[in-house]
Amino acid sequence: MKKQIVTLAAAVVLSVGMASQAAASSVHTVQSGDTLWSISSANNVSVEDLQAWNDLDSTLIYPSQTLKIDNKVSGYVVVKGDTLSKIAQKHNISVNELKKRNNISGDLIHPGDHLVVQGSTAASTPAPTKTVAKASVPTASAVNEMSVKATAYTAFCEGCSGVTATGIDLRSNPDQKVIAVDPSVIPLGSRVWVEGYGEAIAGDVGSAIIGKSIDVFIPNEQAALNWGNKTVKIKILN
Repeated sequence: MKKQIVTLAAAVVLSVGMASQAAASSVHTVQSGDTLWSISSANNVSVEDLQAWNDLDSTLIYPSQTLKIDNKVSGYVVVKGDTLSKIAQKHNISVNELKKRNNISGDLIHPGDHLVVQGSTAASTPAPTKTVAKASVPTASAVNEMSVKATAYTAFCEGCSGVTATGIDLRSNPDQKVIAVDPSVIPLGSRVWVEGYGEAIAGDVGSAIIGKSIDVFIPNEQAALNWGNKTVKIKILN
C-alpha cells in the first residue's frame, strides 16, 4: 500500500451503493495472494462471517485452502456520503445492530467498505476470538530464513490509500499483520514470521522495498515512527 496504489475493484463499487446478494453457497479455493478481506469483498460478506463459517481463529489463510462461502448474507457497499445511520435506516435495523454485524466500534466508514446488513451477524453467529500474532519464534518449519532491513508504515498517513497491493483494506482491518516485500525475494501471499513483530502476511509492495528489506504495517503513526529502521530476522513459512 503506497500512495500510487489504486484498486480497480474499489473504483467500480463506489458507484454501486446498494445491497447485493452474495454468490450462491460455494467453496472458494485460496490462491496465492488471496486474503480474507479480498475474498469477503468479492463475495459481499464480512471477514468475521468467513471466520465463523470456516472455524478460523485468525485472519491467516494459505494457498490451496478451501473456504465455505454462505449465500444467506446480504452485503452493502459504502458510497460517498453514507453514514452508519443512513445505512441502518435504509435496511430497517439499528445502528448498534449494524455495528455488531460488522464488528465496528466507532462511527467511521469509508467508500468501498463492504458491510453485512442481513443474514448472519456477529451477535447471532459469533466469530471466534481474534488472536494477535505473537513475536515468539513459530513452531512451523521455515521454507527460508534471512536477515532483512525493516522499516514501518501506517495506513492513516496523508496521501496513503489504506489498501495494499493485494487488496487488504488496512483501515478497516487495523489488527491485520501485513508486511510490504520485494516479491522477487518474498512471494506475495507468503506467511512470514518477523522478529519483534510476529507472524504476518506478505501482502504489500513499495517502491523503496527492494531486495532483502521489508516494511511492517503498524496502525498507529507514532508507533510506526518509533519502530525506526532496524535489521531483523525473518522466517518464510510457506
